[in-house]
Amino acid sequence: MITENLELARVASSTNAPAPLMPNPQNRVEEELREVRPTKLSIEHVSKWFREGVVKTHALDDVSLQVDEGEFVCLVGPSGCGKSTLLNMIAGLEFPDSGTIMSDGKAVRDTGRDRMVMFQESALFPWLNVLGNVLFGLKLKPNLTNKEREEVAMFYLKLVGLDRYAHSNIHELSGGMRQRVALARSLAPNPRVLLMDEPFAALDAMTREQLYGDLQAIWAARKKTIVFVTHNVREAVCLGDRVLLFSPHPGRIREEFRIDLPRPRDINSTDLAHYASEITRALKQHRAEAKTEVAD
Repeated sequence: MITENLELARVASSTNAPAPLMPNPQNRVEEELREVRPTKLSIEHVSKWFREGVVKTHALDDVSLQVDEGEFVCLVGPSGCGKSTLLNMIAGLEFPDSGTIMSDGKAVRDTGRDRMVMFQESALFPWLNVLGNVLFGLKLKPNLTNKEREEVAMFYLKLVGLDRYAHSNIHELSGGMRQRVALARSLAPNPRVLLMDEPFAALDAMTREQLYGDLQAIWAARKKTIVFVTHNVREAVCLGDRVLLFSPHPGRIREEFRIDLPRPRDINSTDLAHYASEITRALKQHRAEAKTEVAD
């Protein structure tokens, strides 16, 4: 369903052709839907501590990472290894105790509409319908009129295959449909970076598999820089250009795997399973080493 709408996205983002949703090719909606240059991220020697009373937790230790423009990077590791903490710092929701996080050469000091977050739970507003939830994200675009915001919102609902459900209530949707709405809401402000924190973890296997294909297609069409947090090794291999392996106590990047597989990828393919097995073995080895370090 989504792949049928991707030509619409390509046309809308082209500088030479008018978007089919808009009668005037020079209007602000067309400008809003144009493809924006993705961001390059630079994380240098980042460490983070959490303090609760007299207890201190070393969440991240000397983490350095470069994410190229338009790259899809997956962060994998056990609970407590700082993956989500790093994502929150890239978003500007938290800040490092040492080190720097740069977005296109500028220090991240706050949240911004160039960096949007999609969480594990859809975090939709139940008192708003589907269209209203996507429109909420467009409040970050004060230069648009209400009618223009609605055109943009409908474009992204069509992109995720939910335009027919624009006026449906949230409680009427399945879990997979809710995550599609959340994805549309994250894409609607046209961010340069999409930060995804285990967005498919609560979904059933068949719904996840469909969304893997949908997300790959949308990423190819809209060319966003994506940082994706997951516990699921197969999921990471299916989606990522690179998979970074974290170990806990404190969180460190232990190993990097470049996934040289053609797209779109099938999570059930034997080639993908080979990469997943290799990464799983490394993950188990690093967890064992971490336990030994703690014991010592």
